[in-house]
Amino acid sequence: MILYEYPFNERIRTYLRLEHLFRRLGELVPADSALLHHYALVTIFEIMDVAARADLKADVMRDLEKHKHVFNSYRGNPAISETVLDQVIAQLERHFNTLNTVPGKAGQSLTENEWLMSIRSRAGIPGGTCEFDLPAYYAWQHHKASARRADLERWAATLSPLAESIYLLLKLLRDADVPYKVIAANGQFQQTLPQGRTFQLLRMRIDQTMGLVPEISGNRLMVSVRLMKLGEDDRLHQSTENAPFELTLCA
Repeated sequence: MILYEYPFNERIRTYLRLEHLFRRLGELVPADSALLHHYALVTIFEIMDVAARADLKADVMRDLEKHKHVFNSYRGNPAISETVLDQVIAQLERHFNTLNTVPGKAGQSLTENEWLMSIRSRAGIPGGTCEFDLPAYYAWQHHKASARRADLERWAATLSPLAESIYLLLKLLRDADVPYKVIAANGQFQQTLPQGRTFQLLRMRIDQTMGLVPEISGNRLMVSVRLMKLGEDDRLHQSTENAPFELTLCA
């Protein structure tokens, strides 16, 4: 099964992009290759670019606080374990307090490192990090893998409070609703969204052996999924199959 996700607002879109980048960084940093460490550093710069939005940190802290109030309202409910509830609330408070101690935007302390910023300014240029452009960076790439890794871990640590907060917020969002099975008749599916709830994320799982690729669109009123199939001409074409998949609408 392949899982696809579609955000209904710009805030969740930003969270998903950052989660994607943080996961990539987590795969690249433990490697030994200088080339993979180069892409780890480029990923750090991408995270800084995405996180440069002025209100991102405030959005994350607001969402953490909102979830804390929601979970506090469950106290006294006999169907909910107080022990688990206390653990989740403590986790939210810890992430909120840690993020609150980080000055400015995510990665702001890295902007004070002139050497890193010289690499960042060249990283967006095709071939801009060649040895004749950045000899000091070229020399760094010849350090021992353990030394490069230690540097990357130190630089990435400045971003970890944001990463951990976003991981938690997305986990809570994804766990809030349960999947149900639907059918895309002749390769198309539409559903009117129930009023009174603000949905933030659509999740769909589809059997990868079917070779279908979803094109998802949606707004506060309706969601639409059109299933496509890659043809021999390397282009996507509308499928006419009746295809089952799992759908989750997370509010």
